[in-house]
Amino acid sequence: METSTVTYSSSSPPPSSSPPQQQAEQAADLDAVSLGRLSANLERLLDPAFLSCADADVVLADDAAAVVGVHRCILAARSSFFLDHFSNKLPDPAAAGEKEKEKEKERPRLELAELVPGGRHIGRDALVAVLGYLYTGRLKPPPRDSAVCVDERCPHEACRPAIDFVVESTYAAAGFQISELVSLFQRRLSDFVSIALVEDIVPIVHVASTCQLHELLSQCIQRVAGSSVDSRYLEKELPDEAFAKVKEYRRYSLHDDSDEFILDPEHAKKVRNIHKALDCDDVDLVGLLLQESAITLDDALAIHYAAAYCEPKVLALLLKLDPAGDCVNVNLKNDSGYTPLHLACMRREPQILLSLIEKGASVVERTHDGRDALTICKRLTTEKDCNKKLEKCKERSKAYLCIDILEQEIKRKSFIFEELLSAEVSVATPLLVDNFHMRLINLENRGFGCFGGRWLAVRR
Repeated sequence: METSTVTYSSSSPPPSSSPPQQQAEQAADLDAVSLGRLSANLERLLDPAFLSCADADVVLADDAAAVVGVHRCILAARSSFFLDHFSNKLPDPAAAGEKEKEKEKERPRLELAELVPGGRHIGRDALVAVLGYLYTGRLKPPPRDSAVCVDERCPHEACRPAIDFVVESTYAAAGFQISELVSLFQRRLSDFVSIALVEDIVPIVHVASTCQLHELLSQCIQRVAGSSVDSRYLEKELPDEAFAKVKEYRRYSLHDDSDEFILDPEHAKKVRNIHKALDCDDVDLVGLLLQESAITLDDALAIHYAAAYCEPKVLALLLKLDPAGDCVNVNLKNDSGYTPLHLACMRREPQILLSLIEKGASVVERTHDGRDALTICKRLTTEKDCNKKLEKCKERSKAYLCIDILEQEIKRKSFIFEELLSAEVSVATPLLVDNFHMRLINLENRGFGCFGGRWLAVRR
């Protein structure tokens, strides 16, 4: 039996003559290069601009037209979750008729909202990042335009876009049962909890509750319960079980003086009824409740509530309950230091911003930690929200419109201030001249005289 031989054309000795350690290092380097090249090639499969050879689509929940093309064989080979999912979708060849065979040829569509818990919260960039890990075995850094806010003064350590990206990625990793990614994202979210604003911890509470990340959830509850954030806001924003734990923690902690324990029960009941009427969009009922009770819109923080949770038309009608503008303070701050405009910026609803500004809401009012309305809005907005190309006949994003409204109002206020200042200077100029002459007269009467063009002291 003939054996093949390998010859080397170069004058260097064959690899077998190299020391074993050097051979191992060379093999490791070669493996690293090969794996890196393989990962880069596989990653291209998720690029929509690359050759479209996907055989299934993952449909995003926020936009039915937005899909990510995937390859069932790769996902099934890399993930037991997708293997089980695709195996259950395969028809029985023996029982397949003509219709089943035709249906088999169709490209499957996986509805993300139905595929995994919390799927409706997952955005495209976070989904592609997690799928990219399944394809390549590597987790790339998040794209800057999706994980960085547009406030240039923000350090971007724990701004809302950075938190949202990791939250969305956690939903995807937990849903696809990628345990190593879940552990990684949980550590990142834990770091956020210690430094982020309490309001920005709310989405972390939701993902920890949905994905059963108990240690992270406990950390969030302690941070939220130890804050001064209004309990009405927490009741509205947090899952029921999480809010119950926050209340229990506050009841047995140093925060026994929080608002739910201070308020008179009868007063609290009237406020709650007003909020319930707003939930039902019944502004007429709000008016009747105000007439029957001794509280006002300000007492109930009704404008705050409507700015945060109601439709724009409801807030507009609510502001009309005070046509003279004497009873409603649109710049009133709640216990957390937020005006209605601040809450509207958190929601990023342009129509509500306009209604409040027309009513006299100030764009320069600041929260306890020094943020104004524009800063709040910018730190919730990604670069993609402001820079993405607009399709024909499409409106700009609400986040962009809110920032534009606030910037225009700031410019308008600045222009008015400059005009008033210039008017005051023009009026004050002759007064300053007259005042100067009066000072000279007083100086002369105090014992100074003019001689030879000089002011000399007069001896008495």
